[in-house]
Amino acid sequence: MTTTVGVPAGWPATEAEARAVQDELRARVVLGEAGPMVGVGRVTGVDVAYDDERDVVAAAAVVLDAASLDVVAEATAVGRISFPYVPGLLAFREIPTVLAALDALPGDPGLVVCDGYGLAHPRRFGLASHLGVLTGLPTIGVAKNPFTFTYDEPGEPRGSSSPLLAAGGEEVGRALRTRAGVKPVFVSVGHRVSLGRACAHTLALTPRFRLPETTRRADSLCRRALQEATIGDRRPEVSGSPPPGSGCPRGSAVR
Repeated sequence: MTTTVGVPAGWPATEAEARAVQDELRARVVLGEAGPMVGVGRVTGVDVAYDDERDVVAAAAVVLDAASLDVVAEATAVGRISFPYVPGLLAFREIPTVLAALDALPGDPGLVVCDGYGLAHPRRFGLASHLGVLTGLPTIGVAKNPFTFTYDEPGEPRGSSSPLLAAGGEEVGRALRTRAGVKPVFVSVGHRVSLGRACAHTLALTPRFRLPETTRRADSLCRRALQEATIGDRRPEVSGSPPPGSGCPRGSAVR
């Protein structure tokens, strides 16, 4: 079943308002916890797909058993795009539908894996950190590219890594080789997970492919939900009510 959501009341409407929300919430990121054990419990992938021409965004949340990587639950949500495309503020386009998809899941999502960034973000508050603070869930970001950050090429074997560095040498994540001889992914902490544990989870989620199974499955599901929502050139009919749990502003092309 797909949940349909509107733009939450009081949602930031300008870049200045969105950045103020980021500044407020960034102080709540928890960096001192190791995070869930690898291969135990549940791990959930979230992803979104857009149709900007029709003003539609679809989000998917797919829950896997952390040991077997079998799908145990999934949910989707569709709504109107809630913020313009602004580099560094992409989370404000995605959060309402992602929250609705997560809220529709049965039970605890466990660790949440985002197709994007956490601390590896120009303002050190990407989608993974944003989502973690709002939900209280442990979150990590696993991105396909390093954005503006730099890194030395990791060793060729699977599991090799190197620091992902901001200007001045600050480590904001790691370039992690999930397949031997294949371009690395870029792992960063979101909320309530250490960087070492985040990399360990990423390796556990990539037994066959470069990208985590969580991301692969959520990507497929949100694309399907978007296609279904836009059949016949329709836009979803939505109410003005916020998604569950979005009573306050929830607040990047960086996620």
